[in-house]
Amino acid sequence: MNSRHVHLSRNPRPGRPRTVTSVRRLILRLAEENPTWGYRRIHGELTLLGIKLAPSTVWEILKAEGIDPSTHRSNVTWATFLHSQAEAILAMGFIETVTLTGQRQYILAAIHHAHRNVRVLGTTAHPTHAWVTQAIKNLVMDLGDAGQLTAIKFMIRDRDAKYPAVIDEILSQAGIRTVLTAVRTPRMNSIMERWVRSLRREVLDRTLLWNEAHLRRALREYEQHYNHHRTHRTLQAAAPLRVVPEPLNPPQLEPLRVRRHDRLGGVLHEYQHAS
Repeated sequence: MNSRHVHLSRNPRPGRPRTVTSVRRLILRLAEENPTWGYRRIHGELTLLGIKLAPSTVWEILKAEGIDPSTHRSNVTWATFLHSQAEAILAMGFIETVTLTGQRQYILAAIHHAHRNVRVLGTTAHPTHAWVTQAIKNLVMDLGDAGQLTAIKFMIRDRDAKYPAVIDEILSQAGIRTVLTAVRTPRMNSIMERWVRSLRREVLDRTLLWNEAHLRRALREYEQHYNHHRTHRTLQAAAPLRVVPEPLNPPQLEPLRVRRHDRLGGVLHEYQHAS
Protein backbone atom coordinates (compact mmCIF):
# COMPACT_ATOMS: atom_id res chain seq x y z
CA MET A 1 0.00 0.00 0.00
CA ASN A 2 1.57 3.28 -1.06
CA SER A 3 1.53 6.52 0.90
CA ARG A 4 -0.93 8.22 -1.48
CA HIS A 5 -3.52 5.53 -0.90
CA VAL A 6 -3.11 5.77 2.88
CA HIS A 7 -3.49 9.56 2.75
CA LEU A 8 -6.77 9.43 0.79
CA SER A 9 -8.35 6.77 2.97
CA ARG A 10 -7.68 8.77 6.13
CA ASN A 11 -9.26 11.92 4.72
CA PRO A 12 -12.41 10.87 2.87
CA ARG A 13 -14.30 13.52 1.00
CA PRO A 14 -17.16 14.78 3.16
CA GLY A 15 -20.67 14.05 1.82
CA ARG A 16 -23.74 16.24 1.90
CA PRO A 17 -24.45 17.27 5.50
CA ARG A 18 -27.59 15.90 7.15
CA THR A 19 -30.58 18.22 7.06
CA VAL A 20 -31.18 20.09 10.30
CA THR A 21 -33.69 18.25 12.49
CA SER A 22 -36.03 21.22 12.78
CA VAL A 23 -36.20 21.51 8.99
CA ARG A 24 -36.93 17.79 8.66
CA ARG A 25 -39.77 18.16 11.16
CA LEU A 26 -41.13 21.13 9.23
CA ILE A 27 -41.10 19.18 5.95
CA LEU A 28 -43.06 16.33 7.56
CA ARG A 29 -45.48 18.80 9.10
CA LEU A 30 -46.13 20.49 5.75
CA ALA A 31 -46.75 17.11 4.16
CA GLU A 32 -49.18 16.09 6.92
CA GLU A 33 -51.13 19.32 6.97
CA ASN A 34 -51.29 19.63 3.18
CA PRO A 35 -52.01 16.23 1.61
CA THR A 36 -52.38 17.76 -1.87
CA TRP A 37 -48.81 19.12 -1.85
CA GLY A 38 -46.09 17.21 -3.66
CA TYR A 39 -42.42 17.54 -2.74
CA ARG A 40 -41.88 20.46 -5.14
CA ARG A 41 -44.77 22.41 -3.61
CA ILE A 42 -43.30 21.79 -0.17
CA HIS A 43 -39.88 22.88 -1.47
CA GLY A 44 -41.45 26.10 -2.74
CA GLU A 45 -42.98 26.84 0.65
CA LEU A 46 -39.59 26.28 2.30
CA THR A 47 -38.03 28.71 -0.16
CA LEU A 48 -40.60 31.35 0.82
CA LEU A 49 -39.56 30.81 4.43
CA GLY A 50 -35.93 31.42 3.51
CA ILE A 51 -34.90 27.79 3.91
CA LYS A 52 -32.48 26.83 1.16
CA LEU A 53 -32.74 23.17 0.30
CA ALA A 54 -32.59 21.05 -2.84
CA PRO A 55 -35.93 19.64 -4.04
CA SER A 56 -34.32 16.18 -4.08
CA THR A 57 -33.61 16.50 -0.36
CA VAL A 58 -37.29 17.09 0.34
CA TRP A 59 -38.10 14.06 -1.81
CA GLU A 60 -35.63 11.87 0.10
CA ILE A 61 -36.90 12.97 3.53
CA LEU A 62 -40.50 12.19 2.63
CA LYS A 63 -39.55 8.86 1.09
CA ALA A 64 -37.51 7.86 4.14
CA GLU A 65 -40.55 8.46 6.35
CA GLY A 66 -42.79 6.32 4.14
CA ILE A 67 -44.65 9.34 2.74
CA ASP A 68 -45.36 9.45 -0.97
CA PRO A 69 -43.48 12.54 -2.25
CA SER A 70 -45.95 12.89 -5.12
CA THR A 71 -49.54 14.09 -4.94
CA HIS A 72 -50.85 10.51 -5.07
CA ARG A 73 -51.40 10.77 -1.33
CA SER A 74 -53.89 13.57 -1.89
CA ASN A 75 -56.93 11.28 -1.89
CA VAL A 76 -58.89 12.99 0.88
CA THR A 77 -61.36 10.70 2.64
CA TRP A 78 -65.01 11.67 2.95
CA ALA A 79 -64.69 11.97 6.73
CA THR A 80 -61.68 14.27 6.36
CA PHE A 81 -63.57 16.45 3.90
CA LEU A 82 -66.58 16.75 6.21
CA HIS A 83 -64.40 17.57 9.21
CA SER A 84 -62.20 20.11 7.47
CA GLN A 85 -65.07 21.90 5.70
CA ALA A 86 -67.73 21.70 8.43
CA GLU A 87 -68.10 25.47 8.73
CA ALA A 88 -68.93 25.67 5.01
CA ILE A 89 -71.32 22.72 4.74
CA LEU A 90 -75.10 22.52 4.79
CA ALA A 91 -76.85 19.18 4.42
CA MET A 92 -80.39 18.71 3.17
CA GLY A 93 -82.91 15.90 3.31
CA PHE A 94 -86.53 14.81 3.02
CA ILE A 95 -88.42 13.15 5.87
CA GLU A 96 -91.72 11.35 5.38
CA THR A 97 -94.52 11.01 7.93
CA VAL A 98 -98.25 10.30 7.97
CA THR A 99 -100.94 12.32 9.75
CA LEU A 100 -104.04 10.86 11.44
CA THR A 101 -106.02 11.71 8.31
CA GLY A 102 -103.87 9.19 6.43
CA GLN A 103 -102.21 11.89 4.36
CA ARG A 104 -98.50 11.42 3.68
CA GLN A 105 -96.45 14.52 4.40
CA TYR A 106 -92.94 15.38 3.21
CA ILE A 107 -90.67 17.54 5.35
CA LEU A 108 -87.68 19.28 3.80
CA ALA A 109 -84.95 20.42 6.20
CA ALA A 110 -81.34 21.60 6.17
CA ILE A 111 -78.68 21.43 8.89
CA HIS A 112 -75.32 23.17 9.32
CA HIS A 113 -72.49 20.72 9.91
CA ALA A 114 -70.37 22.77 12.30
CA HIS A 115 -73.04 24.37 14.50
CA ARG A 116 -75.81 21.77 14.05
CA ASN A 117 -78.53 24.41 13.81
CA VAL A 118 -81.41 23.12 11.72
CA ARG A 119 -83.82 24.89 9.38
CA VAL A 120 -87.17 23.31 8.51
CA LEU A 121 -87.68 24.53 4.96
CA GLY A 122 -91.28 23.42 4.64
CA THR A 123 -93.83 20.61 4.61
CA THR A 124 -96.15 19.51 1.84
CA ALA A 125 -98.24 16.59 0.69
CA HIS A 126 -97.08 17.21 -2.87
CA PRO A 127 -93.31 17.81 -3.15
CA THR A 128 -93.37 19.01 -6.75
CA HIS A 129 -90.28 20.40 -8.42
CA ALA A 130 -91.83 23.88 -8.24
CA TRP A 131 -92.35 23.54 -4.46
CA VAL A 132 -88.79 22.32 -3.86
CA THR A 133 -87.37 25.08 -6.07
CA GLN A 134 -89.22 27.76 -4.11
CA ALA A 135 -88.05 26.24 -0.81
CA ILE A 136 -84.42 26.46 -1.96
CA LYS A 137 -84.88 30.05 -3.15
CA ASN A 138 -86.29 30.91 0.29
CA LEU A 139 -83.31 29.22 1.96
CA VAL A 140 -80.83 31.24 -0.09
CA MET A 141 -82.66 34.46 0.77
CA ASP A 142 -82.76 33.56 4.48
CA LEU A 143 -79.03 32.83 4.50
CA GLY A 144 -78.39 36.14 2.80
CA ASP A 145 -80.56 38.06 5.26
CA ALA A 146 -78.73 36.40 8.16
CA GLY A 147 -75.32 37.28 6.68
CA GLN A 148 -74.40 33.60 6.41
CA LEU A 149 -74.53 33.07 2.66
CA THR A 150 -70.86 33.80 1.93
CA ALA A 151 -69.74 31.25 4.53
CA ILE A 152 -71.62 28.32 2.94
CA LYS A 153 -69.76 26.61 0.11
CA PHE A 154 -71.28 23.10 -0.09
CA MET A 155 -74.74 21.54 0.05
CA ILE A 156 -74.85 17.78 0.62
CA ARG A 157 -77.94 15.89 -0.53
CA ASP A 158 -78.93 12.50 -1.86
CA ARG A 159 -80.14 11.68 -5.37
CA ASP A 160 -83.86 11.70 -4.58
CA ALA A 161 -85.94 12.38 -7.70
CA LYS A 162 -87.88 15.03 -5.78
CA TYR A 163 -84.92 17.39 -6.23
CA PRO A 164 -85.07 19.20 -9.59
CA ALA A 165 -81.82 19.94 -11.40
CA VAL A 166 -82.58 23.66 -11.32
CA ILE A 167 -81.91 23.89 -7.57
CA ASP A 168 -78.25 23.10 -8.20
CA GLU A 169 -78.11 26.10 -10.53
CA ILE A 170 -79.77 28.31 -7.91
CA LEU A 171 -77.28 27.21 -5.28
CA SER A 172 -74.37 27.59 -7.71
CA GLN A 173 -75.35 31.18 -8.45
CA ALA A 174 -75.21 31.78 -4.69
CA GLY A 175 -71.69 30.30 -4.53
CA ILE A 176 -72.79 26.94 -3.12
CA ARG A 177 -71.67 23.70 -4.76
CA THR A 178 -74.00 20.69 -4.62
CA VAL A 179 -72.34 17.46 -3.43
CA LEU A 180 -74.35 14.31 -4.16
CA THR A 181 -74.06 11.26 -1.94
CA ALA A 182 -73.49 7.83 -3.45
CA VAL A 183 -76.49 5.62 -4.20
CA ARG A 184 -77.86 3.89 -1.07
CA THR A 185 -75.16 5.37 1.14
CA PRO A 186 -77.03 7.34 3.83
CA ARG A 187 -73.91 7.54 6.01
CA MET A 188 -72.50 10.07 3.54
CA ASN A 189 -75.20 12.40 4.81
CA SER A 190 -74.81 11.25 8.41
CA ILE A 191 -75.38 14.62 10.12
CA MET A 192 -78.74 15.00 8.40
CA GLU A 193 -79.64 11.36 9.04
CA ARG A 194 -78.85 11.77 12.75
CA TRP A 195 -81.20 14.76 12.98
CA VAL A 196 -83.93 12.78 11.21
CA ARG A 197 -83.58 10.00 13.79
CA SER A 198 -83.82 12.57 16.62
CA LEU A 199 -86.91 14.14 15.04
CA ARG A 200 -88.62 10.76 14.73
CA ARG A 201 -87.67 9.55 18.20
CA GLU A 202 -88.46 12.78 20.05
CA VAL A 203 -91.49 14.09 18.13
CA LEU A 204 -92.94 12.17 15.20
CA ASP A 205 -93.14 8.82 17.02
CA ARG A 206 -94.59 10.42 20.17
CA THR A 207 -97.11 12.88 18.77
CA LEU A 208 -100.52 12.34 17.19
CA LEU A 209 -100.36 14.68 14.21
CA TRP A 210 -103.85 15.60 13.17
CA ASN A 211 -103.10 17.31 9.88
CA GLU A 212 -100.53 19.36 7.97
CA ALA A 213 -101.14 22.49 10.05
CA HIS A 214 -100.56 20.54 13.26
CA LEU A 215 -97.38 19.04 11.80
CA ARG A 216 -96.04 22.50 10.96
CA ARG A 217 -96.70 23.76 14.50
CA ALA A 218 -94.92 20.72 15.92
CA LEU A 219 -91.94 21.25 13.63
CA ARG A 220 -91.67 24.94 14.60
CA GLU A 221 -91.64 23.95 18.28
CA TYR A 222 -89.02 21.26 17.72
CA GLU A 223 -86.84 23.56 15.61
CA GLN A 224 -86.83 26.09 18.46
CA HIS A 225 -86.12 23.38 21.04
CA TYR A 226 -83.36 21.79 18.98
CA ASN A 227 -81.56 25.03 18.13
CA HIS A 228 -81.89 26.89 21.44
CA HIS A 229 -82.12 24.27 24.18
CA ARG A 230 -81.27 20.69 23.23
CA THR A 231 -77.68 19.86 24.18
CA HIS A 232 -75.22 18.25 21.77
CA ARG A 233 -72.22 16.11 22.63
CA THR A 234 -70.36 17.42 19.58
CA LEU A 235 -70.80 20.98 20.88
CA GLN A 236 -69.61 20.06 24.41
CA ALA A 237 -73.19 20.14 25.74
CA ALA A 238 -74.06 23.49 24.15
CA ALA A 239 -77.12 23.99 21.96
CA PRO A 240 -76.54 25.07 18.35
CA LEU A 241 -77.62 28.65 19.05
CA ARG A 242 -76.89 28.85 22.79
CA VAL A 243 -73.57 28.64 24.59
CA VAL A 244 -72.99 26.69 27.79
CA PRO A 245 -73.41 29.03 30.80
CA GLU A 246 -70.76 29.52 33.45
CA PRO A 247 -70.85 26.89 36.24
CA LEU A 248 -72.68 27.87 39.40
CA ASN A 249 -70.68 28.60 42.53
CA PRO A 250 -71.34 26.47 45.66
CA PRO A 251 -73.32 29.27 47.39
CA GLN A 252 -75.58 29.45 44.33
CA LEU A 253 -76.40 25.75 44.56
CA GLU A 254 -77.97 25.91 48.03
CA PRO A 255 -81.13 27.84 47.05
CA LEU A 256 -81.37 25.98 43.72
CA ARG A 257 -84.84 26.29 42.17
CA VAL A 258 -85.49 24.85 38.72
CA ARG A 259 -88.75 24.95 36.80
CA ARG A 260 -89.85 22.86 33.85
CA HIS A 261 -91.12 24.30 30.60
CA ASP A 262 -93.15 21.94 28.40
CA ARG A 263 -93.34 22.01 24.63
CA LEU A 264 -95.81 20.14 22.43
CA GLY A 265 -98.09 19.41 25.36
CA GLY A 266 -95.35 17.83 27.43
CA VAL A 267 -93.63 15.79 24.70
CA LEU A 268 -90.52 17.96 25.11
CA HIS A 269 -89.20 19.19 28.47
CA GLU A 270 -86.89 22.14 29.05
CA TYR A 271 -85.51 23.13 32.45
CA GLN A 272 -84.64 26.64 33.55
CA HIS A 273 -83.74 28.46 36.76
CA ALA A 274 -86.81 29.85 38.45
CA SER A 275 -86.65 33.61 38.86
